[in-house]
Amino acid sequence: MMRNLYKLFITIISLLTLNADAVSAQQTPANPVEVEGEVSTVLTAQSKNAIFDNVASYTFEVKNASNATQTGKVSYIITDQFNKKLRKDSILVNISRASTHSYDFTIPGLKSGFYKINFMINVTDYDDTTRRVFGIRPEEIRSTHEKPADFDSFWENTKTELAKVKPEYKVTEKFDLEKDKRKVFLIEMKSLGGVTIYAWLTEPEHHMKHQTFPVLLMLPGYQATNVALMGRDDDMAFVGIDVRGQGLSKQGLEMRREDYIVNGLEDKNKYIMRGIIMDCIRAVDFIFTRSELSKDRVAVTGGSMGGYLSITTAALDKRITLCGPQNPFFSDIYNMDNGAVEWPLNHMREYARIRPGLTFPKALDNLQYFDTKNFAGSINCPVIMGIGLLDPFVPPNNSYAVYNNIRSKKKLFVFKDLGHEVGDKYYRYETLYTRDAFGLFF
Repeated sequence: MMRNLYKLFITIISLLTLNADAVSAQQTPANPVEVEGEVSTVLTAQSKNAIFDNVASYTFEVKNASNATQTGKVSYIITDQFNKKLRKDSILVNISRASTHSYDFTIPGLKSGFYKINFMINVTDYDDTTRRVFGIRPEEIRSTHEKPADFDSFWENTKTELAKVKPEYKVTEKFDLEKDKRKVFLIEMKSLGGVTIYAWLTEPEHHMKHQTFPVLLMLPGYQATNVALMGRDDDMAFVGIDVRGQGLSKQGLEMRREDYIVNGLEDKNKYIMRGIIMDCIRAVDFIFTRSELSKDRVAVTGGSMGGYLSITTAALDKRITLCGPQNPFFSDIYNMDNGAVEWPLNHMREYARIRPGLTFPKALDNLQYFDTKNFAGSINCPVIMGIGLLDPFVPPNNSYAVYNNIRSKKKLFVFKDLGHEVGDKYYRYETLYTRDAFGLFF
């Protein structure tokens, strides 16, 4: 049963996370494939997850499988997350044929935070660069920007506005999609501003009268489309929502992919993310109308924008009992500027340039009402969070600004060699923790 749920988690993430094709081009395999007759390298951080207390240390191993002596140098360059060069060092090398040499580097004296490090080898027949990120005492990271003074009242007023919208739920059983003894329902409902949104509910057959199922609410990645999520487990229900402007909920909000993230940015009361977050709250409202769904066992999970929505939903709705975000975007937005990330700030700058009365600083001010870190401190339920240190959309400094603001029970999984994704270890733990927290036994 656990294996089935775990496989479903993997399927979910492939559907819900941001399409980040650019990430793969920026990553270097942790263990490059060794080819006979060539030079190869392996970089090893001398600390779990490449996180250090004071002094960072690496071992750079070079294997010369060629028939020629390789001469040249091994070097590194360190930059901050804004690509400002901070430090460099190099070692002259002479590597005889059919031999392996290891070179140790220690890097003291850095402040708390995360740093990019490029290790380079330039020898007779081989040039290569291995790109990594390491952290120094990241538990000390705090954002330098406070949340707006009226942040909480802004969202209380928004929830009040949502509550005035009659949801007009319509539940349609989709018999043609049902299999493996799971029922499938298409849900139609009204959300903030009277916008119609859709969601899928799948649930097992009932084995006893008045049986209730815990619920996993899957929140979508950027411009992702949800589907009815199936599985052979017989003790949990799944709800997947298409927020406004995505999937089945595009009616009246059809737009280009790059326009979606800036829609209404000139006014925090009209910004699309305000409605998207309320769509997630409305999905929780729906769950609480169903007698077969447990009211005290509701988890939210998702990657990228789905990770962001997991945090915002858990912060604004105390009915959530478990939160599982991965690589949540919109984290510490002011600290994304000045070269830390390209997307989505590039689209926001362009939007501010052409939108009458809007400047980029004003756009950043509006975005403070939607910054992940400003929600994090309001979460009461346990949080299981995962990040990749090579993430080009959510740098680890930004992720830790969020994680360090969470005051509830929490656990963080750090993947030093991954970008905008997390590894199987995270999903295995999330699956087991969720089942244990919900009292589901094998």
